[in-house]
Amino acid sequence: MSDAASPARTPDARGPQPVEVALLASVFVVAACGLVYELSAAALSSYLLGDSVLQFSTIIGTYLFAMGVGSWLSRYFDRQLPAHFLRIELMVALIGGALPAILFLANAYVPGAFRLLLYGLVMVVGTLVGLEIPLVMRILKRNIVLKNLVSQVLTFDYLGALAVSVAFPLILVPQLGMIRTGLLFGFMNAAVAVWALWLFRHELRRIGAHALACLLSLAALLAAFVWADHITTLAEDKFYQDRIVFSATSPYQRIVVTRGLLGHRLFLNGNLQFAERDEYRYHEALVHPVMAAQGAPKKVAVLGGGDGMAVREILKYPSVESVTLVELDPNMTRLFTEHETLAALNGHSLSSPKVKIVNTDAFQWLQQPGDIYDVIVVDFPDPTNFAIGKLYTNSFYALLEKRLSASGYAVIQTTSPLVARKSYWTVATTIESVGLRATPYHAHVPSFGEWGYIIASRRPYRMPDALPAGLRFLSPSTLPLMFDFPLDMARVPTEVNRLSNQILVTTYEQEWGKVMAH
Repeated sequence: MSDAASPARTPDARGPQPVEVALLASVFVVAACGLVYELSAAALSSYLLGDSVLQFSTIIGTYLFAMGVGSWLSRYFDRQLPAHFLRIELMVALIGGALPAILFLANAYVPGAFRLLLYGLVMVVGTLVGLEIPLVMRILKRNIVLKNLVSQVLTFDYLGALAVSVAFPLILVPQLGMIRTGLLFGFMNAAVAVWALWLFRHELRRIGAHALACLLSLAALLAAFVWADHITTLAEDKFYQDRIVFSATSPYQRIVVTRGLLGHRLFLNGNLQFAERDEYRYHEALVHPVMAAQGAPKKVAVLGGGDGMAVREILKYPSVESVTLVELDPNMTRLFTEHETLAALNGHSLSSPKVKIVNTDAFQWLQQPGDIYDVIVVDFPDPTNFAIGKLYTNSFYALLEKRLSASGYAVIQTTSPLVARKSYWTVATTIESVGLRATPYHAHVPSFGEWGYIIASRRPYRMPDALPAGLRFLSPSTLPLMFDFPLDMARVPTEVNRLSNQILVTTYEQEWGKVMAH
């Protein structure tokens, strides 16, 4: 039945009718589903491609453009509007619901085609979602006057968007994971199609074919939901190669721990954080040059480093009375406290009575009044996006300086001075911009290559005469060699990394991007 052929009706003074209520409820659901697909694509692209601001901006922009295309195309749907709405709901359900799973598998098996597939799917889903609301409004206008129609549809549309924007990071992804979240909302889209099938059963032609399509779509989505863990395992086993022994998605990151011939490895958002075979090199180089040089540190803070490896090295000093570990993600500290095998890697350091764990943002923690520390170990991931990049700015180091004792040292892990030479020296320039001395050094960690660190202090750095017994990598005789930089890692002119420009994130992506391209 064409909406143009429908006789004009006076809105029912008795209030909303069942069909109207059902369709307005459908608007709420389809708005929620559409936003989930948009957020899933943006979150996955930021996980896998880095630079969350760029990824979210381009995905959201593409999605909104595609919705505009869909709205424009809706003008060509003249007849059998309920049938078109039903078909579109099923297509959105299948393509949008499967979007996270498809992207995970594509990243593992055809990484070269990932970007093309990402934006292609966003365009397709966005166009279909853009068709939904105009069709619903044209169906509803049979019974609702225009001013009420627009206000009611937009109200339910925005309410659905609000509900899912809150639930997506706080409930859905942490509890269900990205793949199951997409499939759940795909199932909800398919349920709206079933609802439409019932509401318009007297108008639809070939109702049997529509019913079969609904049944098959629901069955496919339900089967995929049940087998979501296998889909995730299939993708991650290919991507990580070694056997996955633990994986979880938190509101902050994707945590994966693998085990292979070379031991356990930790990945955050696909980026290697440590490998069991040589993590001792990284953590001894990170901790002992400052701890031993300070003399007898009593109060120590660790920012980041939720795996507890740095804390393990710190606790080798009898003078230490307390260690405050500030780690944003409680899943990390819980994992490396409670998982027996992983807790053994850090010597059960996070269970020490000397250790206090604070799960909060390090930038916000430094902004609050608090203790002064003899040593501060800064062990954040590399600045792959602006959320992490803020922890490498002059604003952050100015806050850090206020928490450092007069004779104290802070040490910052600072990417590779060989691969990302300009990025490395940008951190040194930024530290110096707040009045602290920057003392750079480096160490070779096979899993990472040549890796850099920078000591920040008010006084000149003093090389220690002794180190704790039992170290596997460092010794008093070899320690000075780490402070010598060959020509290909020597200092280059750089800008200060500020909150207002985040030049480090751009520089980092350019330098590491060249390596990944080859």
